[in-house]
Amino acid sequence: MKDKKIKNGGLIKADRQSQGIYLRIRKIIENARGNVARAINAEMVVAYWQIGKEIVDEEQRGKSRAEYGKKILENLSKRLLDEFGKGFDDSNLWNMRKFYLTYPILDAVRRELSWTHYRILMRVEKPEARSFYEIECINNNWSARELERQKGSLLFERLALSKDKKGLLRLARKGQEIVSYEDMIKDPYVLEFTGLSPQSKLYESKLEQALIDNLSKFLLELGKGFTFVARQKRISLDGDHFYIDLVFYNTMLKCYVIIDLKIGRLVHQDIGQMQMYVNYYDREVRQLDDNPTVGLILCEDKKEAVVRYTLSKNNRQIFASRYKLYLPTEDELRRELRREHLLLDMVKRNK
Repeated sequence: MKDKKIKNGGLIKADRQSQGIYLRIRKIIENARGNVARAINAEMVVAYWQIGKEIVDEEQRGKSRAEYGKKILENLSKRLLDEFGKGFDDSNLWNMRKFYLTYPILDAVRRELSWTHYRILMRVEKPEARSFYEIECINNNWSARELERQKGSLLFERLALSKDKKGLLRLARKGQEIVSYEDMIKDPYVLEFTGLSPQSKLYESKLEQALIDNLSKFLLELGKGFTFVARQKRISLDGDHFYIDLVFYNTMLKCYVIIDLKIGRLVHQDIGQMQMYVNYYDREVRQLDDNPTVGLILCEDKKEAVVRYTLSKNNRQIFASRYKLYLPTEDELRRELRREHLLLDMVKRNK
């Protein structure tokens, strides 16, 4: 009996050792395959750039006549499809041509990005916005799908809203830098991932639950450095209980970020309530190495004058931003951003 137990124990130990080495070898193989895939992708991106250059050079020899260029691509596409299969149809060859024209210097092509990334980036008209999205893709390891969403939600324009010319230049060259509270605030926030319909009867609790259910996507929309802390955080003051909708911590700015959700238009009482929450966290929760707490009110609509005159002139901690429950068209977002820009200019002149 004893020998049997020893034997069984040895088998269990051997199985554990076998499982351990299997997992380690599996990881090695997966890493190798990932590296091979990335290397192939990088080489194909370079090849597509070279093909684009050949097409443009040939067109220029034909004095850039549109019909000549079209004929070149038609002939090329037929022959390449026959020999190499899909990936070389007319539309993709046009993309390769555009790729070279958009990135005429090969050293400017980032090999960390896939061809799908570049097809999306080529649709970004502003060079400074395109540069921003390239940097953010690499720094945050965005998938092509995430890049498409961020481009569609005009992330660059939303972040650039309150920037001066120097700030815009830094945004284009370095991506999003979080050095001040204003740097992490957007207006509007796009929350289409919640799946909630703007036409449906909405309650703050329903919006909060939808954000929690899609927390990873909400964190991406909030931006860099955010970690989730609590929901419906209760604070008690002289026997009265208050509940903060959502609490986050920003690891880059080392501060708590309190978020209050409001259905409908923002009123001054909402701002007063947030001021109370921020004061409480600063006095009762914040540690010595934490920076002052930030309060962010997310509302469907707001009046800038209400925000401006409710808060003190030297306010640096409380912000009010609108949210959208759908992904607006780029034209719609641009109109809203232009309106917001005019309002910001008006506020600056009145200070």
